[in-house]
Amino acid sequence: MDPVQKSHRDADQTEQHRTGSGSVPPGTDSPATAPVPKAPARARRLERAPVVQASSLSLEPKPEETVESEQDVTAAPSSTSQPRPLPPDGQPAPAKHSGVVESALKVPGTGGNVGPPHHLSGARSPISVRAASVPQPPPSRHVETHLSAQPQRALSVAGTADTQPQVVEDFRVHIITWNVGSAVPPDDITSLLGLNVSDGNTDMYIVGLQEVNSMINKRLKDAFFTDQWSEVFMDTLSPFGYVLVTSERMQGILLLVFAKYYHLPFLRGVQTETTRTGLGGYWGNKGGVSARMTIFGHSVCFLNCHLPAHMENSEQRMDDFESILQQQQFQGQTATNVLHHDVVFWFGDLNFRIEDYDIPFVKNAIDNNKFPQLWEKDQLNMAKESEQLLEGFLEGPLKFPPTYKFDVGTNTYDTSGKKRKPAWTDRILWRLRPASQIPPMKRGLASGLTSGTRVAQHFYRSHMEYTISDHKPVSSIFTLQFPYKVDVPWVTLMVEDEWTSVSDATARFKVVPNFSRSSWDWIGLYKLSLSFSIISCSLLLSSQVTFAEEDLPKGSGDYILGYYSNNMSTIVGVTEPFQVMTLFLVLLELLVFTICRLVVV
Repeated sequence: MDPVQKSHRDADQTEQHRTGSGSVPPGTDSPATAPVPKAPARARRLERAPVVQASSLSLEPKPEETVESEQDVTAAPSSTSQPRPLPPDGQPAPAKHSGVVESALKVPGTGGNVGPPHHLSGARSPISVRAASVPQPPPSRHVETHLSAQPQRALSVAGTADTQPQVVEDFRVHIITWNVGSAVPPDDITSLLGLNVSDGNTDMYIVGLQEVNSMINKRLKDAFFTDQWSEVFMDTLSPFGYVLVTSERMQGILLLVFAKYYHLPFLRGVQTETTRTGLGGYWGNKGGVSARMTIFGHSVCFLNCHLPAHMENSEQRMDDFESILQQQQFQGQTATNVLHHDVVFWFGDLNFRIEDYDIPFVKNAIDNNKFPQLWEKDQLNMAKESEQLLEGFLEGPLKFPPTYKFDVGTNTYDTSGKKRKPAWTDRILWRLRPASQIPPMKRGLASGLTSGTRVAQHFYRSHMEYTISDHKPVSSIFTLQFPYKVDVPWVTLMVEDEWTSVSDATARFKVVPNFSRSSWDWIGLYKLSLSFSIISCSLLLSSQVTFAEEDLPKGSGDYILGYYSNNMSTIVGVTEPFQVMTLFLVLLELLVFTICRLVVV
C-alpha cells in the first residue's frame, strides 16, 4: 500500500493531522545543458522503492488554522539515489517571460492590484527619509539584539550588512483550486481566501481555476478587459496588500499568482507556460498552465491542470500529465522543466475517480464519515503504486467529502440522469526535489538550497458553502521553510516620508554591484488603493528622479515607488508606503493648527 495511504489510515485512527512519509521523486544526473533525448514509454513500477522517511517539523498552529480539518504534514528532500526521470521530448520550446505585474506596469494608467496593508493606519516612522524595500520582520524572525528592526532592515536593503548568519524563514502559501463550471463569480470569496480569520500574514496566494467561461464573445471581452474571476480575486485581496504577480489563461484554465507587494523584488525569473492536451493537443479545454519563479533564491513551480474526465480514462489522465511535464520548458540554468524546481505544487481538476464501489456504497461511506474506505479505491492513490511519474508527490489526508459531482446550487450529490459517482476530482499535491537530482556542476550551490527546504501543510479542506458549480473548491495552506538566500534587492529607493510640496517629489536610488541597468528603466508612482494603479513614471537619467508637478496625483493618499527593470521585465525595488498631500490639504491643516493654537492661547 502507498505510504501516503497508510498515513491517511493512521491519521484517521489516531485523529492526528500529521504525515511525513513519502517516496523520493525520480531524478536526473545530467546537466541542464545536455542534449534532450526522446522520451521513452512511461515506466510502471512493479515494486516500490524503499520508503524515505521525511524529516518532521514542529510548527505551532496559528489561531486561524484551528479548524476541524486542520493538519500539519511536513516533508524534506532526501539524497537517496533514485531512477532517472522521463526527459522532455524534443528541443526546449522558448519560454514566455511574465515579469512581475508586467502587463500592468509597462503601460501607465493600467493596474496590477495591490492595496494598503493593515499597518498603514498605524503611526508613521519618525525617520524622514526611508531606505526600505523589505517589510519589518515579524517577531518570529531573527533580529540581532544590538540592532533595532528599522536599522537592520535599512542596512540589509542597502546591501552593506549582508554578513549576518542565514536564518530559516517561513514563507506561507495559500493554494486554491476550483472548477467553476462556467459560472459567474460569487459576491463574497473572503472565506475561500481565509480573510475572515486571517491576520494578513499569508505571503502568497495561488488560484487555479478550471472551466472559466470561454465562449467566443466572453473571450473577446476578456481580451480587452480583465476577466470577472481575476477582478473578484484582485478586488478582494488588494486591500490586504497583495499584488498580481503574474497570470496565465488557456481557454477555461486560469492561473493567478498574488503576493505581498513588498516581496516583489525577491520574486525573480517569473515565467509561465501552457500545454494543450484536448483533441490530441490541438484544443486547450484540457491541459496544464504553470507559473515558475525563484522565491528568495529558491525555485518554485505552480502547475494547474485540468485532466480528462470519466471513470475509464485514468490511463489517459496519466498520459496527459506526462505530456504536460515533457512539453513545459523554461529558460535558465537551474530549473529547465517542472520537476527541476526545488518545490512543485500540482493542483487542479485532476478528475481521478473512485473505482469498484457502487454509488450507494460511496454515499453511505460519505454519510458516515468513513473516508478511509474510499481512499484505497481512489485512482490517484492507486496510480502511486504503479506510476513512476508520481514518485515523490505528497498529499495530505482527504478528510473532507468528495468534491464532485453536486447539483448546482445545493450540497446534494448528482441526482440527474447521469448519476455521476462522487469523487475527489479536485486535488492539491506537492513535491520536493531531492539532492540526488541536482546536476553535478550545480550541486555545490543547489544542494544547499534544496537540503534546507521544508514544506509543512497546515490544512487541506473543501468549501461546502460555495454552490455555484457542480464542484466544491479546495484549498490548502503551506509553509515553506528555507534560508533566505536572496534578501537584498537589486535597487534601493529612498524617498521623503511625506510629500507636501513639489520639492519633496524626489526619489534617490542606488543599485547593487553588477546590476545591469537599461536606458529604458523607470520608476513609477503607484497608488495604494483598491487597485495598484500607476500614476506617473519617469525614465532614469541619473541616480535621482524628480516628478514634475503635472505628474503628481491630484488627491491625497498613500503611495509607493517601484523601480522597473527593462532587462528583467520586473520590479526590482519598492519603497514602503509614504503619504502624498495636496497643497490644499496642507494649507487646510496649517489653518486648523493655527486656529487650535489661538483657541488654546
